[in-house]
Amino acid sequence: MLKNIVCWIVVLLIAFLAGKAVSKIKLPAILGWLIAGMLLGPNAIGLLPKEVLGASWYKLIITWMQCAFGLMLGTELVWNRIKNYGKALVVTTLTQSLGTFAFVSMVFGIIFQCTGIPVYLAFVFGGIALVTAPAPALSIVSEFHTKGPVTDTLLPMAVLDDIVGIAVFFTVNSFVARTVSGGAVSLIMIPVMILLPVLVGAVIGLIAGILLKRTSGKKASLAVLIMGITVTVAVGYWLNTKVFTGITLNYMLMGVAFSAAFSNMLSEEKLEKVTDYFHPVLGICLLGAIVDLGAPLDYNLIMGAGFYTFIYIAARACGKYFGARCGAKLMKMPKTVQKYLGFTLLPHSGVSLVFTGIVCSVLQAGKPELAVIVKGTIAAAAVINEIIAVIAAKKGFEMAGEI
Repeated sequence: MLKNIVCWIVVLLIAFLAGKAVSKIKLPAILGWLIAGMLLGPNAIGLLPKEVLGASWYKLIITWMQCAFGLMLGTELVWNRIKNYGKALVVTTLTQSLGTFAFVSMVFGIIFQCTGIPVYLAFVFGGIALVTAPAPALSIVSEFHTKGPVTDTLLPMAVLDDIVGIAVFFTVNSFVARTVSGGAVSLIMIPVMILLPVLVGAVIGLIAGILLKRTSGKKASLAVLIMGITVTVAVGYWLNTKVFTGITLNYMLMGVAFSAAFSNMLSEEKLEKVTDYFHPVLGICLLGAIVDLGAPLDYNLIMGAGFYTFIYIAARACGKYFGARCGAKLMKMPKTVQKYLGFTLLPHSGVSLVFTGIVCSVLQAGKPELAVIVKGTIAAAAVINEIIAVIAAKKGFEMAGEI
């Protein structure tokens, strides 16, 4: 076991260095992590073998990381920020996110109907496609000091887009889980699969919020967060194994609810400090989760999913661009927002890869061949699309005159 743990740590270190190397050419480090996971996984070099990926200690650590990764989203879901964004922003967010979901689902629904693949898989692609990774675009905002209507619209939209993405994805994931299980998950359990993780995370998050308000300093704050995440995972594990054995509760959603609860209890200044304290831990969790996604990938399967990958990238880009343009035009937002906002919404890695891991774990139980299609398509799309998307996002700001 010790040897396997050392191998995993070495893989993470190599992936971290690969991310640094990719960053040198102005691309997101996450691409380096994913590629390192593929190269070092059991289908290539094999430094991270299947026995490690299947080990109980490894799965438990990845589960903890998934819950902790929820803080990346939850700390942005502060009500005082959301309520001030305005009707125009809300409508535009809905048109570009739900429009992407509908368009991608429709395109793949037609393809799968013709090829004999279950049509419900089309909604899985739609549920993943609507998610936008804000980090690449926001890094451009920071690096080039962009300023103007597109920038002012994008920043709050990143938060609202996450909310819609979480709601749609986990709803789709619940229905897929019921379908794959052959009816083992009753209709009444679908809202339980969505709401119970939220309830678990929120209750523990409220307790963490009370403690964080009374603590000061980095060590005390980190101790509260780490303990809160650990308790959340423990409660979730107990519910999964002892109470609701027929369903799988999502740990990332627990983490989102946990962090959203305490985030709405703290002042802006306090929340910023707490977030900064946790940032290194969050980085490690993201690194571990992405390497975990890349490691099992078979290169031949990725190449075999090339057609789906191309369709996925093109359909998602159309949904994001025209959805944002229609919403902005409908709400009479500035011309630059109407024309160029869609370009800044194309980055897709990060949360989308974690969502892929979640839905693949559901499909793996009853439909492993479908899990292969999803994982191969999204993993390949994450690499290809991210390169295109970062360039397109920068170009969007440039054409809007905000660089």
